[in-house]
Parts: sequence; C-alpha cells; structure tokens
Amino acid sequence: MALILPTQLVTPCTTRSRTASPSRHGSLSWRRTLAADIISAPSSSSYPSLSPGGGGGCVQVQPLLVKCTAAAANLAPGTPVRPTTILVVGATGTLGRQVVRRALDEGYDVRCLVRPRPAPADFLRDWGAIVVNADLSKPETIPATLVGVHTIIDCATGRPEEPIKTVDWEGKVALIQCAKAMGIQKFIFYSIHNCDKHPEVPLMQIKYCTEKFLQDSGINHTIIRLCGFMQGLIGQYAVPILEDKSVWGTDAPTRIAYMDTQDIARLTFIALRNENVSGKLLTFAGPRAWTNQEVIALCERLAGQDANVTTVPVSVLKFTRQLTRFFEWTNDVADRLAFSEVLSSDTVFSVPMTETYKLLGVDSKDVASLEKYLQDYFTNILKKLKDLKAQSKQSDFYL
Repeated sequence: MALILPTQLVTPCTTRSRTASPSRHGSLSWRRTLAADIISAPSSSSYPSLSPGGGGGCVQVQPLLVKCTAAAANLAPGTPVRPTTILVVGATGTLGRQVVRRALDEGYDVRCLVRPRPAPADFLRDWGAIVVNADLSKPETIPATLVGVHTIIDCATGRPEEPIKTVDWEGKVALIQCAKAMGIQKFIFYSIHNCDKHPEVPLMQIKYCTEKFLQDSGINHTIIRLCGFMQGLIGQYAVPILEDKSVWGTDAPTRIAYMDTQDIARLTFIALRNENVSGKLLTFAGPRAWTNQEVIALCERLAGQDANVTTVPVSVLKFTRQLTRFFEWTNDVADRLAFSEVLSSDTVFSVPMTETYKLLGVDSKDVASLEKYLQDYFTNILKKLKDLKAQSKQSDFYL
C-alpha cells in the first residue's frame, strides 16, 4: 500500500477499507479506516510564518507530496489495537528514555522509533522495549512503524548539528499526517512553555506551529508544554563544579521552574489515562522557579566547593546572533542562539500547578524539588568518588 501525503495538514475526503492477510506473528490483527490516497489540505492561514525572523505572519505551507510506502500497513478486520501499545518517538533522549522506562514499569507494550545509528540503542531492548528504525526527516520510513500502535508519545527534537526545521517542523508534520492517515487514537506532543509568545525564536515558533497543526488534525491529542529539565543541570553546573571547570552563566534574571523528567513521565501517563485532558494544553512546571545564579549557589553548597563562574552578558548573545545571521552556513547557529537569548532574558518559565495537580489527581508533595534532586545527585556522586578514592574527574554518573 502506498499513502500519498501532502506536507500540509490532511483531512479525509473519502475513506476506503483495506484488507490483507493477518499479521505473520498471528498474535494481533486490527481494523483501520485509511484516508484516500490523495488527501486535500485546508487553508494554511492559521499557521504562523516560519520565515527567518518570525513576526507571527502567515505563509502558505509548501504542497510537496510525499509517497509513504508501507506494505505492512495492509490492514485486516479483527481485534482492535491494544490501548497499551505505544510508540515513543525520541526514545533515546533525556525525556524519551524516562518515558520508555515509565511505560514499561506500568505494563505498556513499548515500541521506540530510533534513527539508524552506528551505536544501536541496545539499552532500550535490554529494558524490554521493541526498537524500530525510522527517520522523521525521511517520511517514507514512518508508516511501517505505526502499524498496530494505539498511542504516539512524541519526545523528539533535532540534533544540534541539524537545521531546526528538518525534524522539529517537517518531520513532525510528516509524523502527524501519517498518524492521521493510519488511525492513531492518541497523540502526546511535548512543547515549550511560552512558545506562543516568542515568534522571533525559530524553535519556539515551530513548536507553536506544530501545536496548531496537531490541534487542527482532528487526532485525539494532548499537548504538554515544559519549562526545563533538572537532568540538564547536571552537565551544565554540577559536573563542571566537581571537576573545577568553568561554569557558564548569564547576568539575566531569568527564572525557570525545572522539573525532574521522571515526574514528567509519571504525570504524562496519568494524563494519558485521563479522558478529561483529551484535547487540552497542559503546562508542567517544577515547584519553584530558579535563576542560574541560584542554581550555581545551590550546587556550590551541596558540592562543598566554589564554582569557577564565567558570566556571559545577554548583550553578547544578541550581538553574536546578529553576526551569525550574515552567513548562510551559520543560520542554524543563530537560530539556536535566539533560543538561548530568550532563556537569558527577563523571563519567568513557570506556571501555577494547583489546577493541573487537581485535574490529574496528583499530590504536589510527590513532585521532586530541585533541592532534593541535586542533593541526591551530589550525595551519590561524592560517595562514589570517596569509595573509589578518586579525584573529582568523573562526568558520567547520572541518577
């Protein structure tokens, strides 16, 4: 079977039933109604401009047709897809791996979409997940990975060396289109808090555009905006302090309510099972918003040593971003500097969580604080260093 999918949002014109022989494994068959081979797209007027510099205008999405070949998607009548079958996209990332672990612990059948890579993601298989190879930048590889899947949890983001639009926009458009065409029943998308307020930042603008795209697709979905990961602070502050290396910070009063990715994963599955949050936009934030100066001071206290802090003024970030805009080969660097510039401005990345906790039936006391998270990290790492009678030269110990 071949699905012809435009890169604009698809809406079914007609439907056709497909039949084929049962799965070769014989354990599960299913019924799906697929959109017509050529599907029309609505107006793109609701999507903000993705042109450099943003500005929140509207542009026409290119109507490029992509042929997604998936012979395995010839579907037969039978038992519906199990609600416990999920596909995690971006499963090797900081958040993705926690989502996989949580899903397996809760008894889900987990499939992980992973790009072909020299070092296989064997740790995912060791945990009990099924690993399938596909690449969001190659839409033709996507449909086969969705066969038999009930829910998609999208944790993916592009690599630093890639253009932001390749995975975070074009790849997500292809994924949503394929999910729509193949009847995926739930879609969880992770976005960024305040992404709708910064159209000048390509990554945040793309996240907002993807939110709109998913909302208009008609797929049963939940969008979760995130403020920041506690895990990211280990490499940024904790390890350099232990190794007596420079810690980079800014002079801006930005406050970020970091959250443990394990808590994000736990709350995600609570939301997944709660029909009251279907179609909603949630924001997850930690108990308190911190400046980078406060985080550094906390790490110094827990490590028992001073940090070698190098402060980068926000004005330098702005100048560097403008400079890199002059050269085509540094445009992607400028795009990422724009995101850093926002994170280094007078901004608060936090929201009150009382109503969200109430909606999900969660006790706020069960959500880890940054103090507790870092205290556990430093207690464990310093104990390991003491047991090894080693200097503080380690950089690969993570909770």
